[in-house]
Amino acid sequence: MDIPYTAATVGAVLLIMQLVFMMSTGTHRGKKMIGVGVGEDKDLERKMRRHGNLIENAAIFIVVLALTEGILGGGVVVNAFGALFVLARFSHAAAFSLLEGSHGVEGGSKLYLRLRMAGALGTSLCGIGLSLYLLFSLYV
Repeated sequence: MDIPYTAATVGAVLLIMQLVFMMSTGTHRGKKMIGVGVGEDKDLERKMRRHGNLIENAAIFIVVLALTEGILGGGVVVNAFGALFVLARFSHAAAFSLLEGSHGVEGGSKLYLRLRMAGALGTSLCGIGLSLYLLFSLYV
């Protein structure tokens, strides 16, 4: 069996992102002395959702990407899904870097909301596309 290099690379990049988000959230909690929950702190809520949303989406994608790469081999399609997923997650994270992206603050730039939408849509399309590609390859 070949080593799933694409899945390993995507996993490593996403793990670094996740750890940065975790440290950002933890540091914010420490500075504001908020042990559990978010209190009334919208910045902490934003950081928690940026971290949580990555966790919710990345793990299953990496597993299916690794399965696809292991069963079907690497190649352009697997590399494209991996790269697009990482790009989508960076777009979503960039949107959540400010309250304009996470909470749609009045008078804020629409760029952050567009980045959030692109990140969510890209994440969804990569997941659906990869799943259909694997299923189609296995059963058709």
